[in-house]
Amino acid sequence: MPDISTTMIIVLCVAAAAAGWIDAVVGGGGLLLLPALLLGLPNAHPATVLGTNKAVAIVGTAGAAVTYARKAPVDVKLAVRIGLAALAGSMGGAALAGGISKDALRPLIMLVLVVVAGFVIFRPAFGTAPGATPVSRQRVLLAIGLAGLGIGFYDGLIGPGTGTFLVLALTALLHLDLVTASATAKIVNCCTNAGALAMFAYQGMVLWQLAALMAVFNLAGSMVGARMALKKGSGFVRGVLLTVVSALVIKLGFEQWG
Repeated sequence: MPDISTTMIIVLCVAAAAAGWIDAVVGGGGLLLLPALLLGLPNAHPATVLGTNKAVAIVGTAGAAVTYARKAPVDVKLAVRIGLAALAGSMGGAALAGGISKDALRPLIMLVLVVVAGFVIFRPAFGTAPGATPVSRQRVLLAIGLAGLGIGFYDGLIGPGTGTFLVLALTALLHLDLVTASATAKIVNCCTNAGALAMFAYQGMVLWQLAALMAVFNLAGSMVGARMALKKGSGFVRGVLLTVVSALVIKLGFEQWG
């Protein structure tokens, strides 16, 4: 366990639970968890912060994936195909993550959030219902390339917002509603987390004791979030997405320029 106060450990565990809930509903729990880890581990190497984040997130993501798969109409075979591409992409991104500085992380996360918020706000009908026509082979291949390799690489390199990007990409490319896209994204995200975590672990960039403690809270939050999303539907998911993104843009902007 790193040398941090009991109070900070409690804060990190609460953040892990909240991030698990957010990640299960709309993706992007890392947008909360990563800044919390940067605050709690000010002297750690950025790659260690990213690696510890992955060790926490993979537990909650796996729990949410199982919950969704039991009740949502998920095409598991397609999700696994995209996930395998994402695993390869995330390992490549994680291999390069050692060169990322802490000073670069916050502006990058803010840019990601603003783009996501703008897209959802100006597309009010986005993801409210599944598409009526079958998805073409070209769209499936594009999903494997973009949502798999592309977003997987981003997840390994930086990480925050990956789940949200997956939900948006899968909804747009495969004509899914937001709940089904969230369910599919969890399976893919498990693969990206596994690939990145394997690389970080190989490099010795994971604080395992802290990650194990936080993972318990992350799993609890994710299970609650997945059940709520299944019960309340796409409108609820969209509302949470906009609320979370807006709050985090304000928070990070204050930290950057306040």
